[in-house]
Amino acid sequence: MTELLTPESETEAAGIIARHFETGVPLALCGGNTRSGFGNPQRAEATLSSSTLSGIVSYEPSEMVMTARAGTPLAEIEAALRKNGQFLAFEPMDHRGIMNTEGTPTIGGVFAANVSGPRRFALAGAARDHLLGARFINGKGEAIKAGGRVMKNVTGLDLARLMAGSHGTLGFLTEVTFKVLPAPKAATTIIVSDLTDDDAIALMAAAMALPLEVSGAAHLPYSVRPAFLSGALEGDSVTCLRLEGLPESVAVRAEKLKDYAGAIGSVAELDATKTATLWREIRDAAPYAEKSLRPLWRVSIAPSEAAKLVADIRLEAAVDALYDWQGGLIWMRMDGAPEPGRLRALIKAHGGGHATLMRADPTARALIPAFEPQPPAIAALSARIKQKLDPKGIFSPGKMAKEEMAA
Repeated sequence: MTELLTPESETEAAGIIARHFETGVPLALCGGNTRSGFGNPQRAEATLSSSTLSGIVSYEPSEMVMTARAGTPLAEIEAALRKNGQFLAFEPMDHRGIMNTEGTPTIGGVFAANVSGPRRFALAGAARDHLLGARFINGKGEAIKAGGRVMKNVTGLDLARLMAGSHGTLGFLTEVTFKVLPAPKAATTIIVSDLTDDDAIALMAAAMALPLEVSGAAHLPYSVRPAFLSGALEGDSVTCLRLEGLPESVAVRAEKLKDYAGAIGSVAELDATKTATLWREIRDAAPYAEKSLRPLWRVSIAPSEAAKLVADIRLEAAVDALYDWQGGLIWMRMDGAPEPGRLRALIKAHGGGHATLMRADPTARALIPAFEPQPPAIAALSARIKQKLDPKGIFSPGKMAKEEMAA
């Protein structure tokens, strides 16, 4: 059984890592362990957790900047922000449902995995785009500070962003500084029913091109539609377009969007409460929050190619799909084998993208690279970065050096 190490301070964590550097014994890193089982199987005998490095260090609502220790529960961060009418605009998903895990999501884990939700493609960007600075310990046991409290302070900022999405392969995060934004005062969702996947992709693209500031665009085919809002959404499929902002602005934009979409399909509107619930379920890929090891892929591709890709993979495999990010993000569940070779070949044929294996049985996880294989030049660069920060390769053995989430 893997030993769980829970240091009470950055100094203690540095000492643990330094000892592993001396011996060369592998060490896995985690936050709240909500993504355990993700990636390829690890060979570490011990896991170093940041869960006890917890607490908000500083928070200036007027400056819209917060600094927190890496193990601070995400719920604690969000509660503090709500009191001041602010939020994490990149909308980090909760992986516990699709990964069949428990644990507690932490702010360090969010940035280490670059966890970004439905606003990623539109207005907010990815988690790494909100990261201003970080403290972490490299593979030698050395504490490093990168970045600062404001975006203008770019010294070391790239190094901080490099940690975002590294999945514990480059360093052990101990503290993060990030920007926050005012939460929208109002929100609504325009629902368009009964569109095919192709027509839904076309509508979402058109809606995004309108001057209406759509902050969410997702398509829920019939196979997944009953998993949302307790099955209350009507239609063979539903295409969801979210609007947020000041109440008066949202109301005007909603009427314009309904007028436009009404010429394409049957239109309905959700209130703010149902909107919040729906987009939380979309964010967390609710249909796949199941007690199952059926292969689940997270696919990033050009939105215009999304429906074509799903149609092509269905020619030889039973596939269920959910489209987010205007089609640029596809949650794809296989009813049989993971089919990594065929899926990745089709992605390349459709202009390129990334396929990340989020969930599979242990045998498949041991054999299939969880992350999209990198082009040789990028792989060489990743290897050099890994060598600099973790020269003996003690961190997270079995994972790739850097996930390429184009998303």
